[in-house]
Formats: sequence, structure tokens, C-alpha cells
Amino acid sequence: MAERPTRLVLVRHGESNVTVNRVIGGFRSCSGLSELGRQQADRLRDRLAGTGELDADVLIASNFQRAIETAEAIAPVFDDLSIVIEAGFGEHDPGPDIDGMTFDAYIDRYGSPDWTDPDADVFPGGETIGTFHARVGDALGRAIDEHRGRSIVIACHGGVIDAAFRHLLRAPITGGFELHTLNTSVTEFVSTDHGAWRLRRYNDVAHLHGLPSETPRVTSTAP
Repeated sequence: MAERPTRLVLVRHGESNVTVNRVIGGFRSCSGLSELGRQQADRLRDRLAGTGELDADVLIASNFQRAIETAEAIAPVFDDLSIVIEAGFGEHDPGPDIDGMTFDAYIDRYGSPDWTDPDADVFPGGETIGTFHARVGDALGRAIDEHRGRSIVIACHGGVIDAAFRHLLRAPITGGFELHTLNTSVTEFVSTDHGAWRLRRYNDVAHLHGLPSETPRVTSTAP
């Protein structure tokens, strides 16, 4: 008898305060969802409750407050499953010196980052793209091995979803394609009986119809 497919559902968190404030928000400085971000997460919860399109055997969130709050918002749909916090699904870590720095201050100090080189030191004291992708790949591998044949829902981040694409579809770490994953979007993969993964949907945000696309960003106060 064929093994039951593993269903992997990646939900990007709602809009965050650090994005609105134009801050590089790692897990140390993350202050959770903006008001719009909470509305987005509630919209997703209401959609899932109405359609019954997703089930979950396990609900995972990264250790960032914005991901945890998103998981908390949708947990009632899954009979209030306990949320498993897994730091491996956290966004690209800028390190302690840059975490909480404004984008403007970062550019002034370090210049525009080179996202094409997986070994570039874009965040001095933090992760390279290569180490970030390796971490996410390890977290994915552990979750899939532990919950094989089950439905896994993970509240995470745009960079994590990009890394998951490249890991599961065996694409290069950088280049080849570029993703723009929207807040509270649903991305779904399902395993196949020959060991590959099938992309079932990407960037599904039907529940956001009628909401503004974003909160107006804080502008620079520099002279």
C-alpha cells in the first residue's frame, strides 16, 4: 500500500510592525503584527473556518513574534492545536548588531547588499544566505521526517518560503527565479510516491480581497 502523502503548508506571517517601521527585524527585535497584519491573519482564519480546505496534524511557528501571532490566529481552525515553536523556521538572522537597525541606517553603514552570492557577508555577525538556507533545509527535513504522511502547517516568513522552494524543488540557492511572497499567503506542497515534491499552490491570498495592500511605511527622519 502506498504511503499517505505528506502535506506541507507554509503560511507567511501577517504584516509586521518592523516592516511598517522600516526596521530589520530579527527575532530579537520583532514586536509582532501590525493592526493590518492582525486583520490579515483573522481573514485567513475566517476563510479556513468557512471552507475547511486545510486540516493540520501539527501546527508549527518560527520563534519570531509575528509568526507566533499568526499561528495563534489560525489555531482555532485546527481545534486549537498546540503551537510547536521551531527556531529553524525563523527568517534570515541579521545578527545581534544589525537586528533592530533601520533600513536607512543599514544602507548608510554597509551599502546595498549583494543577494546573488550565497557566501557574501551581507549581515556582519549574522547569517550568510548559504547558512540560512542550510538551517531552513535542516528544519524542513526534521519536520518532514517526524510527521511523514501527515499535514504540516508552518507559520513562517517570506525568506523561509523562498528557501523551501529551492530545497524541495532542488533549485539553486540564488538566481533562477525570484519570489514575492505576500503576507498571510498560503503555499502548499505535497509529496509524491517517487520522492519528489509537487507544488499545489503558491501565494494564495484570496482572503485579503478588499484590504489595503500595506500600511503606509514610516519615512526617514534623516535631514
